[in-house]
Amino acid sequence: MLPEIKGLNEECGIFGVWGHVDAAQLTYYGLHSLQHRGQEGTGIVVSDGKQLKGVKGEGLVAEIFTTEVMKELTGTSAIGHVRYATAGGGGYENVQPLLFHSQTSSLALAHNGNLVNVNSLKHQLEAQGSIFQTSSDTEVLAHLMKRSGYSDSKDRAKNALSMLKGAYAYLIMTETELMVALDPHGLRPLSLGCLGDAYVVASETCAFDVVGAEYIRDIRPGELLIINDQGIVSEQFAVSSTKAICTMEYIYFSRPDSNIQGINVHTARKNLGKRMAVEAPFEADVVTGVPDSSISAAIGYAEATGIPYEMGLIKNRYVGRTFIQPSQSLREQGVKMKLSPVRGVVEGKRVVMVDDSIVRGTTSRRIVKMLKEAGATEVHVVITSPPIKNPCFYGIDTSTKEELIAYDKSIEEMRVLIGADTLTFISVEGMIEAIGRKDGEGTSGYCLGCFTGNYPTEIYPDTLQYYYQK
Repeated sequence: MLPEIKGLNEECGIFGVWGHVDAAQLTYYGLHSLQHRGQEGTGIVVSDGKQLKGVKGEGLVAEIFTTEVMKELTGTSAIGHVRYATAGGGGYENVQPLLFHSQTSSLALAHNGNLVNVNSLKHQLEAQGSIFQTSSDTEVLAHLMKRSGYSDSKDRAKNALSMLKGAYAYLIMTETELMVALDPHGLRPLSLGCLGDAYVVASETCAFDVVGAEYIRDIRPGELLIINDQGIVSEQFAVSSTKAICTMEYIYFSRPDSNIQGINVHTARKNLGKRMAVEAPFEADVVTGVPDSSISAAIGYAEATGIPYEMGLIKNRYVGRTFIQPSQSLREQGVKMKLSPVRGVVEGKRVVMVDDSIVRGTTSRRIVKMLKEAGATEVHVVITSPPIKNPCFYGIDTSTKEELIAYDKSIEEMRVLIGADTLTFISVEGMIEAIGRKDGEGTSGYCLGCFTGNYPTEIYPDTLQYYYQK
C-alpha cells in the first residue's frame, strides 16, 4: 500500500561523483546544497574500485555525516541521496542509497521519483522468489537487474529500466562504474557536470556551483550514461517520449540559483510574478512574497506593477519546512514558528501576498490571518501556479484528492476559507508562457497532471485505488 500523504512535499535529491580523490567530501557538499529536496534521511556510498561502503541515517546531512564518519568514507567515486518519504514511507531501511552485495559484485542505488507500476512489478518478482528488504519502490530496480539474465551490467540496466513506468532519475554504482538514467519523459531534473577529469551528476545545478564543477548538459529522457575509468558512454534505453518536466520544479521545488533545461529558476519565477501582474492587477500599497520560494515572483510582480516590494514576512532560519512535521497540528504550529509578519511594513497597508501554490489551504489561511492581525487593511493573495486539483503520482506528495482544497471548491470558496480579500491563480497558459521553455508547443514539454488531470504516463489501477479512495 502506498503511504499516507499529508501535504505538498518535496521529492528527493541525488548526487554522484566518479573519479575524484575527495568523492565523499564532494558528495557531502552536493547533498548539503540539495537538502531542500529532502530532510528525513540521507546517505552516501563510496567505491574505492574494489568494494562499496555506505553510511546512512535518518536526519539532515550535517547531522549524519560528522567528521569521524567522513574519515571512514574513502574512495574515488560516490553517490548520495537526500530523502523525503514518498513511496514506501519512512524508516531507516528505506533511506538511500540502497546497497546490495552478492557473491560476484555489489550494487548501490539512489533514486528520485516514483514508479507507478511498482506494485505489479513487486508481485511478479515475489512470485519468482524475490524477497524485498525495504518498502521503497527503488529496490525493484535491483531485483530486475539481477534477474535480467544479461552478463553485462549495461544490458542488465537497460533491460530493467525498460520495465519501469513513472518518474525516475537513477544513480546506479558498482565497484567499477557509475550509471545514470532518466525516465523517457524526463519528469525529474538531472544534470551532468565535470570537475577536472572527474564527472559529477546532480538533481540540480546549484550543487555544481557548491563543489566548483562545470555544467556540461542535462541528461536526456530515456538516456543511460555509463561512466567509468575509460570515460563516458551514452546509450538510449527507451525511445524518448514527449518531454514532460515537472512544472513545480520551476514554481516551487528547485533552488532559485539552479538552471533546469537552460532556464534559470529565479528568472522563471520572476516572470511568473510579472505574468500575474497582467492577470491579477490590484491597487495596493506593498507587495510581499512568502519566503523563500515566492520571493522571486513577488519581485517580478512588484516590478511589473510599480507597487513597492517589501519584506512583509520574515522567515525564522532555524525552523525547517513545515511539511516535514508528522501531524497537522504540528504543521500549523510550525507555520507560526517559521513566519512572522513585519508590522511596520504591513500595518495600515493594502497588501498583495504572492505565493507559489495552495494545497490544503492551512498555511495560506494562517499567513493571511497573521498579516491582518499585524494591521493589513486588505490582503490580496496571488498564486503563481494554477489550482492543484489532482494528486501527483510521480514522487511529489500532494494529498489524496479529498484533501486538496481545489479538488471540490471554487476559487471563491477557497478565498473565503483562507480569509483573503481576493484570491487569484495563474492560468495554465500564462504559467507556460512565463516559464518560457522553447522545446515544446502549447502544453507539450510539461507535466501538468496536478493541474489538469492529464498525466504523461498510464496510471495503474492499484495506484489509482489508493489516491482516489473515498
